[in-house]
Amino acid sequence: MSAETPSEGDILRPINTFTAKWVALAGIAGLAFLVFLVGWAYQLEKGLVVTGLGDWGSGGGVTWGVYIGAFIWWVGIAHGGIILSAAVRLLGMERYMPVARMAELLTLGGLSAAGFYIIVHMGRPDRMVTSVLGHYHITVHNSPLVWDVTVITAYFVLTATYLGLTIRYDIVRLRDDLPDILEPVYKFLTLGYTEAEDEIIERMVWWIAAAIIIMAPLLLHGGVIPWLFSLLATYPVWDGGIQGPQFLSIALTSAISGVIIAAAAFTKAYDWEHIITRDVFRGLLLWLGFFCLMFLWFQLQQVINGVFLPGVAGGEATHGKLHHPGYILSLGLVAGSMIYIFAQGIRPALFTKTRAIITAFAVLSATLIEKILFVVEGFLYVQFSMYEAVPGTYMPSLIEIASVLGTIGMVSLIFLVVSKIVPIVELHAIEHLNGEHGHDDAPTEVEA
Repeated sequence: MSAETPSEGDILRPINTFTAKWVALAGIAGLAFLVFLVGWAYQLEKGLVVTGLGDWGSGGGVTWGVYIGAFIWWVGIAHGGIILSAAVRLLGMERYMPVARMAELLTLGGLSAAGFYIIVHMGRPDRMVTSVLGHYHITVHNSPLVWDVTVITAYFVLTATYLGLTIRYDIVRLRDDLPDILEPVYKFLTLGYTEAEDEIIERMVWWIAAAIIIMAPLLLHGGVIPWLFSLLATYPVWDGGIQGPQFLSIALTSAISGVIIAAAAFTKAYDWEHIITRDVFRGLLLWLGFFCLMFLWFQLQQVINGVFLPGVAGGEATHGKLHHPGYILSLGLVAGSMIYIFAQGIRPALFTKTRAIITAFAVLSATLIEKILFVVEGFLYVQFSMYEAVPGTYMPSLIEIASVLGTIGMVSLIFLVVSKIVPIVELHAIEHLNGEHGHDDAPTEVEA
């Protein structure tokens, strides 16, 4: 641990400084999002025909592609992020308290991106009102789309509440050092605050964290999303009980990778090496290695079912997947990352923060490729005998590719803007770190 003692001034530095690098990053993120908005406007004018999507079956196309693959990817990142934050609070993992709020922001950003993809893929935004909200009491009983919307909305509200409750404590105690221009925002966030609520909020946050951990395999990325795919039984690669655990493992690998990247960026920008220490990064990396192992294990289960006495459709789908360069690349990135992580766990000298960031980017890229391929191959191999067994074709369009970059830009903007309003690291984390310093400096019984 660094000899430098963390202070309130450290976590206030992003709010009270305005640098050219921040402007440049915000400009790049905003430009990426703007490019996608322009592409989406073109799509609204011409229709979904401008994408790489098309009719499936004898037409040789797919109706879902990058849009739905990236949707699943963002949902996974979001759900994995809130699970990580909940585990920190529920299981007493104080070591990771400095990155807990980043995980919560990653959840809000990921859910926002996922919800945006639903609107984009529907073709016309007004369908959210006419087809979803306007007949919700009917469609909620039989529409997978409405279940997606319901789960995303529920967990957005849950996470926002979770985050809002913990922010109140920080704002009240740091208010004298926060920008006066944002006084209306702070008044709204701390409306009705009294010190008597601190203990109550602590219990509320604990119970919310407990609810998240319990519901994770049921209603998060290990439940509703893979269940909805399994409902479409005519697609052999979407069936099977392994889908839930596989989705959950991918969610956690993606979320931990995202937190590593966000933590590294803020640590570099604001000299937080004494707050988010090397031990935190190494710990996150070891957890990432464990979930990479789970990712590969569940993939193996799925492949075995597809090569050992499978049905005709399942065998063709598995053969196509195993020979697809994207699948080979995805598993290669995860396997290579896992090997490095376990190697540096045995030989600590192999660890560097730069390598940790590269590993996180590799895993995020791998999970995105795997999710897109998972969606696409489901439509390339269908179990309708009226269609030819030869798979169709799909090539993502520039608009679809821009959507991934655009949503990454949108989530980055959320981090950049929020970091200028409230502390991105909790005050409780600083208090805990200072408590550790005090404990380390205190004399032992023998010394006394």
